[in-house]
Amino acid sequence: MRAVSSTYGARYFEQSCGRPYRRDDFWLAHFGRVADWIVATLEPETVLDVGCAMGFLVEALRDRGVDAYGIDVSEYALDQVRPDIRPFCTQRSILDGLDRHYDLLTCIEVLEHLTPEEEARALDHVCAHASDVLFSSTPSDFDEATHWNVRPPEHWAAAFAERGFFRDLDLDASLVTHWAAVFRRERVSAVRLVARYERRLWHLQQDARGARAERVAPELQRELDEALAAAAEVRAHYEALCRSRTFRYSRLPRRVYGRVRSLAGRRR
Repeated sequence: MRAVSSTYGARYFEQSCGRPYRRDDFWLAHFGRVADWIVATLEPETVLDVGCAMGFLVEALRDRGVDAYGIDVSEYALDQVRPDIRPFCTQRSILDGLDRHYDLLTCIEVLEHLTPEEEARALDHVCAHASDVLFSSTPSDFDEATHWNVRPPEHWAAAFAERGFFRDLDLDASLVTHWAAVFRRERVSAVRLVARYERRLWHLQQDARGARAERVAPELQRELDEALAAAAEVRAHYEALCRSRTFRYSRLPRRVYGRVRSLAGRRR
């Protein structure tokens, strides 16, 4: 534990979290919004934040009346927890297991820090002690030195499914991260599961078609406007030519002029 704790010291939190991870307006506001979403959407009475770091989510939840707790391996991070919240945040690894059940476990950007061999044990402990799991693990950040287990979203969905947890497709957890999801313990038949995923896929396809149409329509309208403007310019030049004395009495210009007027009339 001491060796792992020293890995996640002051330097790590200053340099390895995208922006300095400290008690400031950005992080407090972010976790305040996440806490509001959790309370409004998931309505848990008890929550454990696995990898709670400096306890920002724990304090935001407790400030909103939720019986929230946190665990983390970093002694440095836990020393930064707000004094009144420290009794609820413990130095502990999810690999050590848990001793009680929670309505909700949050596990935000944690399991990518474990080895692939440790992943299964961590997920076993998470799924054994929760009804719902708010989960996020980066699918693309391979550059951070302690990211030993970066996986795509489907890997985690399959791992949770093996343990009887399935993604709630009606919940949008992107406020946490773009790839966050809520997994819920349930018994569901393959038929219902296929129907659920097909329904979600259909809605996504419809949204994609609508988005494409919104992008394409203005482009087509602009091209049409440009073509009509060019046609109007050609028509104006031709009419001026037909009115000229040297061109006026030719049969061919009259026939062409009549055709142009007919076509122009159809476009109106």
